[in-house]
Amino acid sequence: MTEFNGEKIPFVLGLKDLRKTAKDWQNFSSNHPFKVVPHTEEKMRSMRQIPIEMDPPDHTEYRALVEPFFKRPNEPAYITDMESLISSMVKEMLATDQVDAVHEFALPLQCRALTRLLNVPESEAEIWKEWGLHALTEGEGLEEYTAEQFAKAEENPGEDFFSMLNQVEFRERKLTLEDKQGIANVTFAGGKDTVINVVSSIIVYFAENGEALKILGENEKNINTACEEFVRYVSPLTAIARTCPHEAQVGEQDIPAGSRVGLCWPSANRDETVFEKADEVVLDRTPNPHIGFGFGIHNCLGAPQARLIIRSLLKSISEQVKSIELISVVSRMEKEESYSRQVGYDQALVKFS
Repeated sequence: MTEFNGEKIPFVLGLKDLRKTAKDWQNFSSNHPFKVVPHTEEKMRSMRQIPIEMDPPDHTEYRALVEPFFKRPNEPAYITDMESLISSMVKEMLATDQVDAVHEFALPLQCRALTRLLNVPESEAEIWKEWGLHALTEGEGLEEYTAEQFAKAEENPGEDFFSMLNQVEFRERKLTLEDKQGIANVTFAGGKDTVINVVSSIIVYFAENGEALKILGENEKNINTACEEFVRYVSPLTAIARTCPHEAQVGEQDIPAGSRVGLCWPSANRDETVFEKADEVVLDRTPNPHIGFGFGIHNCLGAPQARLIIRSLLKSISEQVKSIELISVVSRMEKEESYSRQVGYDQALVKFS
């Protein structure tokens, strides 16, 4: 049981129980605006995030509208472009005496990669970088920015994310501005710190475990298994909250109607009954039934983008980098009354060679 702003929320911890709970949207609902995370977000945004704060059938139909756009990272030309971007950024790291892997590499990488996903000019990344590591908790002006982009796309439509949302229809009507803002909000907020934390954690890991670099180059399959393993091990999102519309049960615990439960992804991804050496990085781990991208109908829309970024980074590191020196590091900690966990780094000074 963990307390958030005076509300006691039981966390689902084991992989089996979490999978079961995540799939059961009838008893564990996402239809609770601003409460998708244990710390509610009424003070951070003014609209419901879509489709993550919805249940079927609304969730299903909204997701179907945007999912094709988020599957673009599976296209060959997109993959080639992303690999080229990250390869060039790693080259720049090699030419630098020392660099902060968080603010000078992971943050700009996430922002520049997002311009590819949204199909907008790369210059937009400079604006997004100013929002820091999290678009809602550290940045300002997200809603104003996206509203402006939708207006510009109305005047000059193109093939970008904002134009797409202006053009699609939901149940034979155009999306409202609130609808579009809700989709844009989770797009910018949901995939920012999560990607940054995994990328910086990968760099620090190889700085601390230099011999592991050889494993990446031994077999092309190791790039894919290492990608999934870092998502499992880092598990950058601590919990998603669900609300029980009526009395429910998790394991042997009764959950009163109207209460919330937390789906604790990191705990499930370290379930020792499922993962051997659960607290270690095993780069060639197979099978790896992690749920780092969620599970069930709310499986992360941005997973193809995140996987491509991670695989491209691992590929570039294996091909170009001989060693990484860790100069100094400041862990990024998430602290609550009942737990404390590392979710990445606030700073990681490194030197590539």
